[in-house]
Amino acid sequence: MGGGLGNSFDIRDLKTLEEKAKKELSNGKKNVFISFAHENLDEVNLLRGQAKNDSNDLEFSDYSVKVPFNSKDADYIKRKIIEKLEKVSVTAVYITKDAAKSDWVKWEVEKSLQMGKGVVAVYQGDTSPAMPSFIKDNGIKAVQWKHEELTKAIDDASKKR
Repeated sequence: MGGGLGNSFDIRDLKTLEEKAKKELSNGKKNVFISFAHENLDEVNLLRGQAKNDSNDLEFSDYSVKVPFNSKDADYIKRKIIEKLEKVSVTAVYITKDAAKSDWVKWEVEKSLQMGKGVVAVYQGDTSPAMPSFIKDNGIKAVQWKHEELTKAIDDASKKR
């Protein structure tokens, strides 16, 4: 005599439950990895602070690297970044002159795309800076660092993945 209830389990049910749980856990916020050149840490910390502020509409859960990994082993660092990327739906790339020259930022963007993550570029100021080839060549949308624009771009990038 079997212990089943006669109902079959469908893997789609599990995926639906998983998506509902993720949405509930994040309170509707998108899980975002911020890719940036370490020279821009102060500016990125401002962005992180704005996302935590309940009085604005910029909402995301930040899964990016907060403290540099204490290692010069590139393979180790890549593994740790991949662990972070596995938890997000979108990578937001903070574009500056330093980020455009950064091999790590380029690698994070390429790895994000390879993993099927949405990617959006963000910049400060009224005029878009020259976009590096790893942004242009992949057709990644660039938006101003304005709450409404960035929130919409993150949401759109999340849906397109």
